[in-house]
Amino acid sequence: MHLVSFVVKNIKKYKMEISKEIKILGGIMFFFLLAFFMPLDNLRFQEAIQATLDLTKWYAREHVILCLLPAFFIAGVISVFVSQGSVLKYFGANAKKWLAYSVAAVSGTILAVCSCTILPLFSSIHKRGAGLGPAIAFLYSGPAINILAIILTANILGFEMGLARVIGAVVFSVVIGVAMSLIYSKEEKVKAKEQMNVIPPPEKRPIWQTSLHFFTLVLILVFANWGKPDTDSGILFWIWINKWYITSFFGLILVYSLISILKIKWWWVIAGLLITAISAFLSSSPLIPMIVGIAALTVITLFDGGDNKEWTLSSWDFTKQIMPLLALGVIVAGFLLGSTHDNVQIAGIIPETWISNLVGGNSVFANLFASIVGAFMYFATLTEVPILQGLLAAGMGKGPALALLLAGPSLSLPNMLVIRSVIGLQKTLVYVGLVVVMATTSGLIYGGFF
Repeated sequence: MHLVSFVVKNIKKYKMEISKEIKILGGIMFFFLLAFFMPLDNLRFQEAIQATLDLTKWYAREHVILCLLPAFFIAGVISVFVSQGSVLKYFGANAKKWLAYSVAAVSGTILAVCSCTILPLFSSIHKRGAGLGPAIAFLYSGPAINILAIILTANILGFEMGLARVIGAVVFSVVIGVAMSLIYSKEEKVKAKEQMNVIPPPEKRPIWQTSLHFFTLVLILVFANWGKPDTDSGILFWIWINKWYITSFFGLILVYSLISILKIKWWWVIAGLLITAISAFLSSSPLIPMIVGIAALTVITLFDGGDNKEWTLSSWDFTKQIMPLLALGVIVAGFLLGSTHDNVQIAGIIPETWISNLVGGNSVFANLFASIVGAFMYFATLTEVPILQGLLAAGMGKGPALALLLAGPSLSLPNMLVIRSVIGLQKTLVYVGLVVVMATTSGLIYGGFF
């Protein structure tokens, strides 16, 4: 008996070792063959490599500093300072459904973020116990109901397209959230039962103080990323012209919050403020004071200890979880679909003409193809509008255009990779499938009327 057990144990061990070595060999062979057959002389391949490097460079310069780093700190606030009781009250499995979905559905009008920036915020509320349905509604609506993008859509692509986008985005967020909740109702019932027995700890500070600190960071994120509107007049243009002064104003409110609410030593905070202000006067780019300010905030909170230290460490945890996957996604998306930003258009390995030829008219295939392409492409905030303007001029149907608008901003390949790490592969595939199906259906209906 002992002999049989010994033999079986050693066979299993041998199989595991062989399996491990085969995986290593497979990885080596993959990279060798990739390098061996790399078509460096092919012009399309060269352009795709250039697009990959360009998108990665732009993403690192513009998106990481202005969008992701502030978003990580906001996610850290939710994880550390926002009580579990508050999250459960508004987003938990036992929360009032009309309230949870209402808050989630309109979140995008406040946040004005892209498909990647929403990820740490989604991850943080999911971690704190938010129900799957409201969390998914929040995940979709954050990028989809960007008020600036909707206004730009109406101005450039027509009022009816802007109206269809906002109606579709609000309805989508609720329907997709409810659908996910129903599909995984057994899990949600278990979660609801568990949360019934949860006794949240008492609030460490008045809710208005936590809210002030949270929304100050949100407004810094919003105004730092305020895009240029289509017109050179009006309130939106004025905000864009003065966005760094407005951002600096909320930076001063953050200083007040750090001293009065978080109780950080005032001379530490003032020292960080002065260093940031000096960097702003000495540099020509607003990115420099943003980097300096974020670095100062990190150092101050880490040395302060307690919850403030935990805030930064929690933000770092989100960074470690999300950034590598986003980097991989950006590289793959750049290579396959190219780089489009700031009047720069570099084709990926997939020719743009293929896409424009495949999305003409209002067929089921055209709408489905537009939804799938939109789901995998990475759109920086507001860039989807000029891209669609060009595609419409090249013959793209209005139905597929709406389908891409409803699927694209809320999804991307980098976005999918991170969502998978938070809720698992199966739920991610179901979520992506729901978005694609609903975008396709909406495109068909819209294209039938216009």
